Amino acid sequence: MPYRKEQFVNGEIYHVTVKSIDENVIFKNVDDHFRGIFSIFEFNNAKPVVIIECRKARARIKKEFKKIAEQASAESAKGRTSDVFDDLRDKFVEVLAFCIMPNHIHLLLRQLKTDGISKFMVKFGSGYGGYFNRKYNRKGYVFQNRFVAVHIGTEEQLKTVFVYIHTNPISLIEPKWKEMGIKEAEKAIEFVENYKWSSYSDYIGKKNFFSVTDREFISEIMGGENGCKEFVEDWIKYKCEIKKFANLAT
Repeated sequence: MPYRKEQFVNGEIYHVTVKSIDENVIFKNVDDHFRGIFSIFEFNNAKPVVIIECRKARARIKKEFKKIAEQASAESAKGRTSDVFDDLRDKFVEVLAFCIMPNHIHLLLRQLKTDGISKFMVKFGSGYGGYFNRKYNRKGYVFQNRFVAVHIGTEEQLKTVFVYIHTNPISLIEPKWKEMGIKEAEKAIEFVENYKWSSYSDYIGKKNFFSVTDREFISEIMGGENGCKEFVEDWIKYKCEIKKFANLAT
């Protein structure tokens, strides 16, 4: 995944999509998905990343905070552990949202360092790609050479892309919903809320991969946990109404 020619601006937000070669499935099982999440977190780091050393460091921190958890609430201990994890990294970007699909990934990123998005994507692509090739005894690129990046310039765009990223998994239960609308709103809402491989559950208060994303900025714009749920659910219901209207018109 080569560096991009265009210059991304520090402090600006971009919707980044990276797809697999030939639309191959590159997240085949639970272990691959966990490795994808792990890679989003660990490779967001300007320092050299050695996966085994990262795991050892985090194991040591968890052991230290186990003592704290005995004296304080588990929730408080978890929060402080996350802060220390962040201190281990020199982040390229803030990961505001993410969604892993079988053959592609959506990321909402705010650049922190010059060329941070490009460097992060190169590091992520080579890191996960190396894992995938070793595991499945293959060679060559795993991801397409170029990722797609769209600048998010307004709050309205930000809200729209937040919903778009987190509703992407609906295609796994309704493959043509983008063209034909959603058949069952409640089923789609439940599926999205329980889809493990995105940041949505963390935004609505169900802790999942809470240390991967920086959620404060978007959560405030969306109106907190309830606002995030409302935007996503209203949009799904709207797409369901479009489907019903189209059926009546035929």
